Amino acid sequence: MAFTHLHELIALAENQHISIGQVMLKIEQEQTGRSEEEILAQMEAQFKVMEEAVRKGTEQPIMSRSGLTGGDAFRLNEYIKNGQSFIHPGTLQTMAYALSVSEVNAGMGRIVATPTAGSAGILPSVLVYALESGRYSRDAIILSMMTAAALGLVIANSASISGAAGGCQAEIGSATAMAAGTLVEIGGGTPEQVGHAVGLALKNSLGLVCDPVGGLVEIPCIIRNGLHSMTALAAADMALAGVKSVIPPDEVVRVMHEVGTEMPASLRETGIGGLAGTPTGKALREQIFNKGKG
Repeated sequence: MAFTHLHELIALAENQHISIGQVMLKIEQEQTGRSEEEILAQMEAQFKVMEEAVRKGTEQPIMSRSGLTGGDAFRLNEYIKNGQSFIHPGTLQTMAYALSVSEVNAGMGRIVATPTAGSAGILPSVLVYALESGRYSRDAIILSMMTAAALGLVIANSASISGAAGGCQAEIGSATAMAAGTLVEIGGGTPEQVGHAVGLALKNSLGLVCDPVGGLVEIPCIIRNGLHSMTALAAADMALAGVKSVIPPDEVVRVMHEVGTEMPASLRETGIGGLAGTPTGKALREQIFNKGKG
């Protein structure tokens, strides 16, 4: 089944009195012929990769191959230890985790694209944070990855998860929405609340351009992963509190697609406009591509 609308997914879950993750698990079994145990074992293996990535950059500085970025996850992790942060240290750890995954990616390490490499820090960071809270079992976290997959599938089928096609809203925005909805399900929210979390998170990312400096998935991509992990947590709490997306989630997804279509090519992963087009952005591009010449 190719989901194209969130309301279809929500209705399936509500009619069967199961979670969205369980709906996706059943469909995966039907389409692949694999057992529940096999599918969840694959998810467990992917979660282990996520765990490795969120910790690697917080334990030691990870530098990118270009030399442009690196070490921010470690810096933030050290800052958290001081206990002087505005954000609660436990929550701020999520941001450090998201930065870590993105730095591992820039350093050519192993990550799980969720849904893309450029937005890979958000979902792993919030899932590990949820597990470390001690309130949810590892099995619940593993199953929730099916929820994230279902939400990402809907967005991909009805809009886009490609920065080149729809700007960074399609990558970071989609990842934030997936993470927010997944957290709601982990937290015991209803399928409808999962949908609202997606709408709330995605609305906050509308119009976000894809403007990588030098065409590399580093600046501003890494920082966006960190900051949007916080947005995912906030959107999930809002939905669980009963806050609704006044514009239905499916309409928000459609608007994201429309905005992406109208976005100029210079702001869709070409490395031409936005931050990439600033004097500093252009100078850094020259520095990267002229390295070793002359």
